[in-house]
Amino acid sequence: MITQKLSKTQRRLLGTLSLACFSAQAIHYVQINEVGHMLWMCNIGNLLLAIGLFLENPLLIRVAIIWTIPGFVVWFFYVVMAWGIFFSSTLAHVGGIVVGMIVLRKVGMDRKAWVYAFSWYLLIQLLSRLLTPPDLNVNLSHRIQSGWEQTFSAYWQFWLTLTLATAAILWTIGSILWKVWPASYSGQEHLLPSKR
Repeated sequence: MITQKLSKTQRRLLGTLSLACFSAQAIHYVQINEVGHMLWMCNIGNLLLAIGLFLENPLLIRVAIIWTIPGFVVWFFYVVMAWGIFFSSTLAHVGGIVVGMIVLRKVGMDRKAWVYAFSWYLLIQLLSRLLTPPDLNVNLSHRIQSGWEQTFSAYWQFWLTLTLATAAILWTIGSILWKVWPASYSGQEHLLPSKR
């Protein structure tokens, strides 16, 4: 399958939409003085997708797209089911996955993108631990998730299990997306149509 390319206008529009999704969440968290929440994988993923689109970087785009799926699932079960629907949160998660799927149909998925998505996770989790307040527990970087204290006696056990599970989930998502929308090349293709 030869993947279609994004026109310059499409790339800018989709990048702007993704940036708007990120910005809506940022404004919300600034207003409630909890900016640390912007480092959650689902929130920062919208910024990564926008940057990837503006820079025409398929790798950044694919990493962000892979993360839209677990981000949406976690958001639905831990935010929507517990707290209900909020505009900025819905825009960030639903808008992010919609933009991601539109872009994915154009650029395709590379077989190895899940490795970079996992590396991105490790980086953002480290930054979450260093830069965010422990009480926010952003990306579960500070303590065991509530409800799992009986299963794990130490944070390192929880972290190791979570990290291995995350790697398996990212590999599964990446593999499925690659089978449905494979990239036309090894992942280094340009996003703009060739001039012929």
